[in-house]
Amino acid sequence: MIDGTYFSDFCQLNYFDNDLKYLQYFDIVKKENYLDYKMGLELLKKAGLQVSSITCDGHKGLLNAISEIFPNTTIQRCVVHIIRMSNIYLRQKPKYPVAIELKEIVKKLSLVNSYDEKEMWIQSFKNWEQKYYHFLQEKTEHISGRKRYTHRLLRRTRSLISHAMPNLFHYLDDRKILKSNNGLESRFFYLKNNLRTHRGLSRKHTKNFLSWYSYFKYRG
Repeated sequence: MIDGTYFSDFCQLNYFDNDLKYLQYFDIVKKENYLDYKMGLELLKKAGLQVSSITCDGHKGLLNAISEIFPNTTIQRCVVHIIRMSNIYLRQKPKYPVAIELKEIVKKLSLVNSYDEKEMWIQSFKNWEQKYYHFLQEKTEHISGRKRYTHRLLRRTRSLISHAMPNLFHYLDDRKILKSNNGLESRFFYLKNNLRTHRGLSRKHTKNFLSWYSYFKYRG
């Protein structure tokens, strides 16, 4: 599992081996980006780490780094991340049928545990795309005279799912592949809870705390 978690003005990147329950590498950076992800993967490769699959949220910089450093590695898109981001785009209580229907389809994504269920889910998404194709093509003319897509959040949700689709169901081929980064997310939760007990730390001391916590929690 590879993911980043954000603090006030910086980010901690985590490379976690779920089989060993071991944090292989972590780095504190300004934000998630291609170069820092690439450096982390290069260090793991030089250390002789054999990577068969990586579960991640699909950050573009990370995907590019993986394809360059570990080109033959299976990439599994985090199912929970797809659901979470879709719900953000579609809002908690959408009013229109097009959004309500898509929200219901997304909700069922977490229940896909077989090839038959996979095909049924993909077909339901494709049916939704076909049903509302013209609706999603609608444009609105703004004061500037420029036309933009009217239903941008719906289109964004559709693009999120469509781009993730090729790497969304690898966990069905190999049960060792994690379908989500939930395990890492829970570790982020405990990390931040521990940090809250030390409110008032300077930026430098906060980074030191994160480094020592990660070291003793998973490496010591």
